[in-house]
Amino acid sequence: MFLEIVTPEAILFSSEVDSFSVPGINGEFQMLNNHAPVVSILREGTVKIHIHTQEHLEMDKISGHLQAHIDDDKILTLAITSGTLELNENKAIILAD
Repeated sequence: MFLEIVTPEAILFSSEVDSFSVPGINGEFQMLNNHAPVVSILREGTVKIHIHTQEHLEMDKISGHLQAHIDDDKILTLAITSGTLELNENKAIILAD
């Protein structure tokens, strides 16, 4: 599935991913390939992205209020303060603050 994370300042992430989880208003939930279409409001928390390899990663500079980290299991974690998620036909877009 393709995931893009966008802020008003820049595109922070744009790549194929294995899966990702987000902090929804009713708790954390995960998206996998071929997931049903979803639109959700996100609350403050961490977006966890399971990436294929670090070569698939295209990250711009992250603005001062967002922090990102890639661990050894190829999981990128990105802190957000709020946002909106739309997933349709294996393409997800997160509009993050």
